[in-house]
Amino acid sequence: KCAMEKLNKTPIVEFVLLGFGDDPELQPLFFFTFLMIYLVTLAGNLLIIVLVVTDPHLHTPMYFFLGNLACLETCFSSTILPRLLASLLTGHRTVPVKGCIVQLYVFAVLSCEENLLLTAMCYDRYLAICHPLRYAALMNGRVCCQIVAGSWLSSFLGSATVNIFLWTLTFCNSNEIDHFFCDFTPMLKLACDDTQILQLVAFIVAALWTLLPLLLTLASYVCIISTILRIPSHTGRQKAFSTCSSHLIVVTLFYGTQITVYLVPIINSAEVPKKVISFFCTVLTHMINPIIYCLRNKDVKESLRKTLQKHVAV
Repeated sequence: KCAMEKLNKTPIVEFVLLGFGDDPELQPLFFFTFLMIYLVTLAGNLLIIVLVVTDPHLHTPMYFFLGNLACLETCFSSTILPRLLASLLTGHRTVPVKGCIVQLYVFAVLSCEENLLLTAMCYDRYLAICHPLRYAALMNGRVCCQIVAGSWLSSFLGSATVNIFLWTLTFCNSNEIDHFFCDFTPMLKLACDDTQILQLVAFIVAALWTLLPLLLTLASYVCIISTILRIPSHTGRQKAFSTCSSHLIVVTLFYGTQITVYLVPIINSAEVPKKVISFFCTVLTHMINPIIYCLRNKDVKESLRKTLQKHVAV
């Protein structure tokens, strides 16, 4: 018995990501599906970045934040999908424990940054609609750069707080992670150390970098919608709402999936539905977001139309 307990507590150095199963007939289908999702995500977000950089009409705070969001979403997808595609192609699912912790850290940084960046975009729309006369003074190029730099710095520091505790853990319960990437909760289940302090720290970080931005976003949209409803003309209301409709859809999609995956307690539920919802939250939303901005935003559509006409003419 003592020998078995000692064997069970032998630290492991590699995890096995189980992904979406090992059915050999489904692996090619998964590979080509995820590859197409990755390519569409890259194409859509890179297109937005190019348009924002090259079109002078898009050199405004709103599109500065949008360009940063597109860059972030490109990095987000590249953190998860290449590793998943490689495992589907080669069948090699093992990943070093240290590599898993690094992937989780990058994932956490990008998640925190996305929360803050979406909040910054909401604040931009709040100033533009609720305080239009002060907008130019309050939201200039210097302020935009400070907001983005500050959000990145705080995301690195907040995620590092949790990551420091992860590096001290010993994993020995199992080496199988029933997920398609190194997520926090599945990894924590494999730890053989006491994780109460780590869970408390992670909860505080999640509250500060997820719940607080969500509350600020909700409060801003209450003010935005109430201001729009007070606009006397139907055309004025429609024009004001069109400037924030794309962002509102993206925010609803982003926080809706995040709450479903991470905040709603699901007791004794199957892991497969969780993984599917998590895939939608971490991968599909970053493919859908540029599509929403390209289809719903008049300025982006106009910039895309002019760019296409210029290249067709050439």
